[in-house]
Amino acid sequence: MNGPPPTAVPVSAPLVFDLPSLPVSSSLLASVAYDHDRAILQLEFRGGAVYQYFGVPRRSYQEFLQADSHGAYFNRHIRGLFRYDLLHPAS
Repeated sequence: MNGPPPTAVPVSAPLVFDLPSLPVSSSLLASVAYDHDRAILQLEFRGGAVYQYFGVPRRSYQEFLQADSHGAYFNRHIRGLFRYDLLHPAS
């Protein structure tokens, strides 16, 4: 695959609000949830914003959970690579 990575852009997609979330130990993130059937990763940031990222493979979710730094994993492997939608803005 040559060229720059795909640009993340907001999308209109069915949003999932009732995903069970797991708290994470991170200075950037508060919790994470994943819908295995729809490949949707939901992240709640410490500032209160909640985003859903679409088309995130199950393996990426598992690697995220096992990462030494959830914030670093997000910045390197999620942010800017997957389409997303904002569910709840920061407070």
